[in-house]
Amino acid sequence: MSAISIATSLYTVKKQYVMLHDMVAAHSVVRVSVCRGNKDIEHAMSTELVPGDVIVIPANGMIMPCDAALIHGTCIVNESMLTGESVPVTKTSLPSSGEEAAMSYDMEEHKRHTLFCGTQVIQTRFYAGELVKAVVIRTGFSTEKGQLVRSILYPKPTDFKLYRDAYLFLLCLVGVAGIGFIYTIVLSVMNKVPAKTIIIESLDIVTITVPPALPAAMTAGIVYAQRRLKRVGIFCISPQRINMCGQLNLVCFDKTGTLTEDGLDLWGIQRAEGGSFSPPESDAAKESLVDSPFVACMATCHSLTKIEGELSGDPLDLKMFSGTGWILEEPTEEETALHNPIMPTVVRPPKHAVPEANQNNPLTQNMDLSELSSCEIGIVRQFPFSSALQRMSVVVRKLGEKHMDAYLKGAPEVVASLCKQHTVPQSFTETLETYTRQGFRVIALAHRQLESKLSWHKVQNLSRDLIETNMEFLGLIIMQNKIKEETAGVLCELRQADIRTLMVTGDNMLTAISVARDCGMVRAHERVIIADAVPPKDFHPASITWRYTENPAQTIKDNQTVEINLEEEEEEEEEEAYDKQVTQQEQSYHFAVNGKTFAVITEHFPQLIQKLVLRATVFARMAPDQKTQLVEILQSIDYTVGMCGDGANDCGALKRAHSGISLSELEASVASPFTSSTSNISCVPNLIREGRAALITSFCVFKFMALYSIIQYLSVTLLYSILSNLGDFQFLFIDIAIILIIAFTMSLNPSWKELVRRRPPSSLISGPLLCSVLTQILTCLVFQVLAFLLVRQQSWYETWTPQSDACNVSSSSPSHSLNVTSPHDHKNIRNYENTTLFYVSSFQYLAVAIVFSKGKPFRQPSYKNWPFMLSCICLYIFLLLIMLYPVPAIDSFLEIVCVPHDWRVTLVIIVFVNAAVSFMLEILILDIILWRLVFRGNQGLNRPTECPSASADAPQEANNHWGSSFLSWLFCQKNKPPSVRYMHLALKLQDDADWPPRPSTVTYASEPQSHMSNPL
Repeated sequence: MSAISIATSLYTVKKQYVMLHDMVAAHSVVRVSVCRGNKDIEHAMSTELVPGDVIVIPANGMIMPCDAALIHGTCIVNESMLTGESVPVTKTSLPSSGEEAAMSYDMEEHKRHTLFCGTQVIQTRFYAGELVKAVVIRTGFSTEKGQLVRSILYPKPTDFKLYRDAYLFLLCLVGVAGIGFIYTIVLSVMNKVPAKTIIIESLDIVTITVPPALPAAMTAGIVYAQRRLKRVGIFCISPQRINMCGQLNLVCFDKTGTLTEDGLDLWGIQRAEGGSFSPPESDAAKESLVDSPFVACMATCHSLTKIEGELSGDPLDLKMFSGTGWILEEPTEEETALHNPIMPTVVRPPKHAVPEANQNNPLTQNMDLSELSSCEIGIVRQFPFSSALQRMSVVVRKLGEKHMDAYLKGAPEVVASLCKQHTVPQSFTETLETYTRQGFRVIALAHRQLESKLSWHKVQNLSRDLIETNMEFLGLIIMQNKIKEETAGVLCELRQADIRTLMVTGDNMLTAISVARDCGMVRAHERVIIADAVPPKDFHPASITWRYTENPAQTIKDNQTVEINLEEEEEEEEEEAYDKQVTQQEQSYHFAVNGKTFAVITEHFPQLIQKLVLRATVFARMAPDQKTQLVEILQSIDYTVGMCGDGANDCGALKRAHSGISLSELEASVASPFTSSTSNISCVPNLIREGRAALITSFCVFKFMALYSIIQYLSVTLLYSILSNLGDFQFLFIDIAIILIIAFTMSLNPSWKELVRRRPPSSLISGPLLCSVLTQILTCLVFQVLAFLLVRQQSWYETWTPQSDACNVSSSSPSHSLNVTSPHDHKNIRNYENTTLFYVSSFQYLAVAIVFSKGKPFRQPSYKNWPFMLSCICLYIFLLLIMLYPVPAIDSFLEIVCVPHDWRVTLVIIVFVNAAVSFMLEILILDIILWRLVFRGNQGLNRPTECPSASADAPQEANNHWGSSFLSWLFCQKNKPPSVRYMHLALKLQDDADWPPRPSTVTYASEPQSHMSNPL
């Protein structure tokens, strides 16, 4: 059994290592061109590269075998291998002059100039007569990909109670084995057993008590769960985390691409002219706007590129550019050779897009094509989008113009702060709130005319800070980001299962709140409190302003929102019934925090951060490292955290969470433990269901293997008292025919179809599980001792010898001998006690297997697990046949002796009564009485915002109040404080009259507990 267990575990680990090795080797061992000296280029294997080597990036691209900094040229790179985000990104060469060029190279600061190992260079853009070159920075396990591979090979320890308690439980079994070890030695010495036999039998009791097949049985359950997940499109690279998914009580969701559609639709534009907004316009491609700076900004300020003739890039950029109707043309290799130093990417309106005034003018009807194309714009310099800066910009030159222009786009608040104040409309804030409150994604545009003296060479060396200042505000682009069809239903399912949900996004605060309301994360009657923190400045301490948002229940939005509100109205009666049982404070508010506020609070208000995250639901404008920090804070108050994102900017949080789920079609993505091939969050309930099923399976298998050891331990201990033992082939039959088959088939139960509020226990050292194991041990002990004593009281009982023929002795005839059985040979296997205990214990293994193999509410019923049921039925039939109708050959093989038929019938009655008692104790006592009235209290207060479906249990709780109180007192559960921190904190805040802060108040860092009135 030990060999099988070790072999199974080694096979699983080896298979995963081979897959990982093949994936790494396929990308890391390639032939590269290395620059030696000035012009010499030689070919070498990537395994020979060292930091400092200069490699040439071929024009048709390559898979990077190392981390390298781009020093010449531009590359279009697919970084999906690392991030799971399939949108290509543009990498530019390191700056050669200016302040940025004087800085030391830093991987984070210069990420947009770095080519990472494992990423695919799709296309290169190069200078005339020059090659695209990059200098090797890191190789092997030091690379970004190498660190991910290292994290897979040596993952962060999963501090899960199941595994810690398993060791404690095994130590208890070792203690039991120690008692048996001493008992065997003392008994053998007293009976003058030879020393060799004493050693063998005393060590035998140790191997019996500690089950050698336990690791293999536990591994099998996880492997089955991994296969079921793969069938529903969820791929796993960290199987041990599947069990942890069963304990998730909080899930963080990214917004764009996760809760909402990836693609954005251009709803309209709103230009700013003369310091005020013009009316919204739906068509940006109309001819009257061709010459406007607004459309020019839309057409040029992006990172799009053509790959095999198709535009590729960020979905937002694609929608924005296609909304203009313009055409993008990139230079060919021949064209770049004719221009010095660079041939820019050119955008131009379609030929028919000429202002109507010019079309009707007869003087313009004979204009040359070059004159009609006077709107052509060349993109001279591009500053890529930075998630930290929340903006991007370009420097362009219009055909025929002597000066260059700079265009900027980004988050409205950021763009407005970089513009001249008189160009920003006074109604900017109100207009922005109007759109974001309706769930639109808003992007602001700005423009600046550069000095005529700036040449192309000078522009290439300017820093973006000099360009992105003193801009003129152009207006807003309004994008519609629709919620995915599955989102609202999945979030409702999670809420009904008492699993808290959060939104963590880089988008605008009010947009995020609107989406949270539309998808049901924040319900219509619940209030949202926005925390707006300001860092210390000019001797003023850091402060937090608490703003209460309006209740948007009466606001009519798009059709999708109306449908969601109608669904909420259908639940109104149920919600009202529940609201009567909880306080207004408990049910009515959520916090919303942006990235800037989050940073200030973590630094200056550490005493508030845990209180805040306990009820915060929306986190907007969060940087990637802040998402990871949020996950860590949630884990610090004992939440089991899941993170679901589309892979972009979520990698740190995906890896740090207990269960990270990347929504990507790329199975090879190693950014998170789980990768879903479906692009919506319907995978989250599936993963939690399978996690719960796997966790319950682990408990079932562990309890069964523990009982198997204890049952066999009891049998052997009783037989040792008469200097007997189980035979070798009896051990073999029990281990192979019963235990191995049952342990590997009882793990095949698939998950239950619904998520329920109740969660499986996470610890083996818990009340229900300990009661379950102890009651079954006592039951097995009682029936084994009963059978052992009864057989010795039978009238036909005698010392067994080869001449004994108890089968033909009448049950009414007197006993021939009442002496204690004396050994016939040195092992004394064949005797009536051995035969009796072998039959009883064999049925006990099957009984506890069926009792422990539970179905609803976490797994499908056992009768749907046909391999398990078939195994149990076949074993029951076989054991009953050989017991009631003995076969001499089988009796001889198993070393069992013939007993009277009356005693066989008695044994049948004993084993069936044993099974009935085991079943009644497990189902009636533990599942119904103790769990529902005592231990269920530990499941309460899973999250501060309870689900309305909890009201269904109210009548039963009232009826069983006296029983619950008595049993709680009996099991020391009365007034027991919560075992996890977030529950304890929630109870503490219920008694805090100053929490949540009142509207229009300010909290200062110097006075963390006081609030001062301050009108907003």
